[in-house]
Amino acid sequence: MSQNPPLSSPKKEVVTRDITGRLLLLGTGTSMGVPVVGCGCDVCQSTNPKNKRLRCSVIFGLPEGNLLIDTPPDLRTQLLNNGIGVVHAVAFTHSHADHLFGLDEVRLFQFYLGHAVPIYCEPNVDAKIRKVYDYAFSTEVQTHVGSRPALEMIDIGLDPFHVLGAEVTPIRLQHGPRFEVLGFRVGNVAYCTDTNLIPDESWEKLQGLDVLVLDALRPDPHPTHFSVEEAVEAAQKIGAKKTYFTHISCKLEHEATNASLPDGMELAYDGLEIPLT
Repeated sequence: MSQNPPLSSPKKEVVTRDITGRLLLLGTGTSMGVPVVGCGCDVCQSTNPKNKRLRCSVIFGLPEGNLLIDTPPDLRTQLLNNGIGVVHAVAFTHSHADHLFGLDEVRLFQFYLGHAVPIYCEPNVDAKIRKVYDYAFSTEVQTHVGSRPALEMIDIGLDPFHVLGAEVTPIRLQHGPRFEVLGFRVGNVAYCTDTNLIPDESWEKLQGLDVLVLDALRPDPHPTHFSVEEAVEAAQKIGAKKTYFTHISCKLEHEATNASLPDGMELAYDGLEIPLT
């Protein structure tokens, strides 16, 4: 007999925006977000909404539902801002706090789905989730249904996997010299945040792209993120038809930076929608 109460049946009506066939960028900011608390720079004080950047996350609108990539601390605000009422599955690039610490926000969706939320991640991320969110995996009897998230942990590696009616291809990236993360490709669109090195074996997975979303933190070098110059160089080597840069700090003003970038490249912004091809 289960120690926990069963989930209720799915709600018949969920108010949500349909993003099928699109990649929606929920957040495009660095780990501190933009504006940065207490920062008086021109970008942090800007009234341009494209200079307002929540922590990095995206949703792939797949044929059978919404695949969320990462669960940042801003997740609830991001979903409300974009009219997203349900997430059908989650995949993780890595386990850093700005990409993980909103995971409890998916607790709502187990009621909409009528089952545990599928979580696709590498074994090391699985281990970190079980440590940080140990209460989600407790064998103690719940006081009530919904007191903790119901998660179905599914390990992935570098082989393509199928979810929500689509094939998703993981892409190995380096986030500094000793930390590995994943990018994800669906069709001819790839999302590659939190990286400053693309391993030799990953370039082939980035060929033939219509759209690339790539890390570009700031103008000057960083030990674990591409600078703008480094990101441009990598993007030119990949040769996507269009490149958007993400994980952006307050050192990059949206309009001024775009004016300095090569043709076919620009800064992403929160709420940007990209067709999946």
